[in-house]
Amino acid sequence: MGLWPYFRRRACFAIDRHKLAYLNAFEKFNCLFCRYANGLIACVGEVAARTEQYWCPIRHARRTRQPHQHYDAFVDYGDSAAYRRQLPRLRAALKE
Repeated sequence: MGLWPYFRRRACFAIDRHKLAYLNAFEKFNCLFCRYANGLIACVGEVAARTEQYWCPIRHARRTRQPHQHYDAFVDYGDSAAYRRQLPRLRAALKE
């Protein structure tokens, strides 16, 4: 086991559209490719989010467009006291 528990990659992938009878073979292949690509991006995003929470759980100075699910727990930009105080808790939260 690494820095945090294993997460189920299967949760990132929902490959089921190939079962739809009203799609032709080309459409089914396109659905398979898109779902795989989006699932892969979701898995990479989760790994990156957990890495950010472990090493640098600080909000950005400006608002980000679509922050990941861990972002709300991060400390405010420029708050060094909160960073030092909350870093152990944020790292421990990854192990739960």
